[in-house]
Amino acid sequence: MTTGTGTGTGTGTGTGISGAMCAISQDVLGGPEVLKEVRLDVPEPGPNELLVRVHAAGLNPTDWKHRASGAFLGTPPFVLGWDVSGVVETVGTGVTLFRAGDDVFGMLPHPHGAGAHAEYVTGPARAFAHKPPAIDHVQAAALPLASLTAWQALVDTARIRAGQRVLIHAAAGGVGHLAVQIAKARGAFVIGTASAGKHDFLRDLGADEVIDYQESDFAEAVSDVDVVLDTIGGDYRTRSLRTLRRGGVLVSLQLHAKTELAEEARRLGVRAEVMIVEADHAGMNAIADLVRTGRLRAAIAQTFPLAEAAKAHELGETGRTAGKLVLVVR
Repeated sequence: MTTGTGTGTGTGTGTGISGAMCAISQDVLGGPEVLKEVRLDVPEPGPNELLVRVHAAGLNPTDWKHRASGAFLGTPPFVLGWDVSGVVETVGTGVTLFRAGDDVFGMLPHPHGAGAHAEYVTGPARAFAHKPPAIDHVQAAALPLASLTAWQALVDTARIRAGQRVLIHAAAGGVGHLAVQIAKARGAFVIGTASAGKHDFLRDLGADEVIDYQESDFAEAVSDVDVVLDTIGGDYRTRSLRTLRRGGVLVSLQLHAKTELAEEARRLGVRAEVMIVEADHAGMNAIADLVRTGRLRAAIAQTFPLAEAAKAHELGETGRTAGKLVLVVR
């Protein structure tokens, strides 16, 4: 089944679309300069898939990591991008949840289903949800991967409950600022780490306590935490274990040193989990519900036209943005 690879191997037959589409591709691994605008055939949806006319596509750290290393995608050429918001152009055989003309947003299957940085993309119908009318495509494209990551870490994995204390690292970042809002929506007391200049931003999102990691050692300042969301890795993970109450859980988004982390967690009487975000229809619907009820919004750090994807990568790799970067396709 086609999973939104954006490789242009489809002929476009049956889509009602003639000609080719613009996409951002690369022939080699490397820095942002390897990204280039190319013309590819419009892909065709297979069974249970949608063909989506992309209006906006989000960027995430996984994009520059794959651009530089290939990671799970292997050897180029490939088209990056997992976050997408747009309009259903046509549906494949067996699709019952969507119709042509529907506004949708979603995350293509991560990590192997990239391809959103193009004018059209295919993906499994159940990777999408209907876009809430209250937000535009730029806002919608900023949400899927980062908000699903936060949802799957906090709700599915840690099972946070009202009244629990939750520590979120890099709380002003792409995942972090959405995790703050999701934790608050679940009734948690939220503690975030961020540089001083981002504290007001986090308080506006609902953070109850903010720690300047440049001035204070969070491991000394915080204790009796029920859940830690680690988006940084390194020694942040092992130091964060010391902030947990017995029986607490740390969820890390960094895959390295998983065995050592688990061993230290067992010694301290806590739990440590390492996760990769998954495409998730139920999760996307939960995200959409939070947006509809005004409890979740993406902060947009900056937008770029599709042709300037390399500039977006350059900015993203600085690690200094608050919120999300988005490519505007239409």
